[in-house]
Amino acid sequence: MQSVPGVEILGAVGDRQVAILTPEALAFVAGLVRAFGGRVDELLAARKARLPSFASGEGWGFLPETAAVREGAWVVDPVPAVLRDRRVEITGPVERKMIINALNSGASMFMADFEDSNAPTWDNVLSGQVNLYDAVRRTITYTAPETGKRYQLNERTATLLVRPRGWHLRERHLRVDGRDVPGALFDFGLYFFHNAKESIARGAGPFFYLPKLEHHLEARLWNDVFLHAQDALGVPRGTIKATVLIETLPAAFQMDEILHELRAHSSGLNCGRWDYIFSFIKKRADDPTALLPDRAQVTMDRAFLRAYSLLLIKTCHRRGAHAMGGMAAQIPIKDDPAANEQALARVRADKLREVVDGHDGTWVAHPGLVAVAREIFDAHMPTPNQIHRTRDDVTVTRDDLLCVHTGTRTDAGLRHNLRVGVQYIEAWLRGNGCVPLYNLMEDAATAEISRAQVWQWVRYGVTTDDGRPVTPERFRQTMTEEMARVRAEVGDARYASGRFEEAAALFERLSLAERFEDFLTLPAYEMLKD
Repeated sequence: MQSVPGVEILGAVGDRQVAILTPEALAFVAGLVRAFGGRVDELLAARKARLPSFASGEGWGFLPETAAVREGAWVVDPVPAVLRDRRVEITGPVERKMIINALNSGASMFMADFEDSNAPTWDNVLSGQVNLYDAVRRTITYTAPETGKRYQLNERTATLLVRPRGWHLRERHLRVDGRDVPGALFDFGLYFFHNAKESIARGAGPFFYLPKLEHHLEARLWNDVFLHAQDALGVPRGTIKATVLIETLPAAFQMDEILHELRAHSSGLNCGRWDYIFSFIKKRADDPTALLPDRAQVTMDRAFLRAYSLLLIKTCHRRGAHAMGGMAAQIPIKDDPAANEQALARVRADKLREVVDGHDGTWVAHPGLVAVAREIFDAHMPTPNQIHRTRDDVTVTRDDLLCVHTGTRTDAGLRHNLRVGVQYIEAWLRGNGCVPLYNLMEDAATAEISRAQVWQWVRYGVTTDDGRPVTPERFRQTMTEEMARVRAEVGDARYASGRFEEAAALFERLSLAERFEDFLTLPAYEMLKD
């Protein structure tokens, strides 16, 4: 490969991957890093600087300095026709077979994910870029080695959107001027460089989802990245459209401001519910009044989740933007018709709540749920979206956004968190970031909830409904018992060949740490083998 001044590649590059890491593409990424890498560092430092105000409770509220933005009458720029009807979106990792199945699923949109459902091994990241390059050009195919079945795109497919990694994640296999590059700029830069003009020529465009934002200045940084990238490639400004996932508690207080920063490039906001629950625990880790019940009881129809969902709809529609609903994590249960029908009933109820409230579309994790979600939205949303429903009747206060769910904390909930958390981390360490567990599709967000909730319960010695406190000793004993159960479930051979002991050790370290670790994927990234 031809070298680029100041750019070092520290991982192996396969034959197809060479075409992604061209000198021109690497120079483009290096230009993004040199222009914006320093601001990434500054914004991450600002996150840490805000922590004391959150711990004291003083940091929660709508920003007084941006009142004029919230009170103004502005709207975001219109989206292209292909983005007006987004009633069902499916998401999944940038794995080749998954991309084909998702694009063929009947969903309106497919969000190809470099973030929570993708373990960022070097090969996964580069192969994902190759797969998307082929998908944009409709040349992507896959032949299953075990069956010989061939997969290819249907004539009609979903519109492609891409989620790069969050600002907090770095790509250690590429260095610019001696430093690892931000994963967000790496993922965005390579995809945009190779596919922006091709997408436009095919009647779509470079469309993105932006994860984990905590402040409107982080949205401003993305907007500046978009302007730089479009100018560098001669793409008209405003061509990029991006939906921001409101999946952190601080961002819920700045929805107007985030839309305003991205107004030329905005395609709305999304209720990233699972990461939002995680963020609620994390950002209020020092508040003993913010303890949550079992994860299964933290539902979207109550307390802080209900408030933030309604506020997102009202905010987006006032600004002429799409308000997207959250993920249905259920997956079809093929060997138990009764359990499958119960799961589908929960999906229907969740999607009915969303469309009646005014959401313009929703997310599913499995192709088998696309028709279920579409049936609900088709029945209750005859128009392409519901942006005309401004929800002026909704009023959401600071206290509403901080309102804690009531419910029980149980031994079964503790054990479920341990099993899910450890098994997800184990799969992630093997390079698989999207894992079906106990009839739900789990990704990094749900694993984060599991370990965050356990940390919270241990930290405050929460008493479960059987009258016993959750102590470090109880945690260790329960972990031993649950790992024995996991071994029995997966089998001795699978357990011995996997990374379960490493995963359990990491889960224990995070759960019993004196201070809360910001993201489990940060220490886990150091344990990836590539």
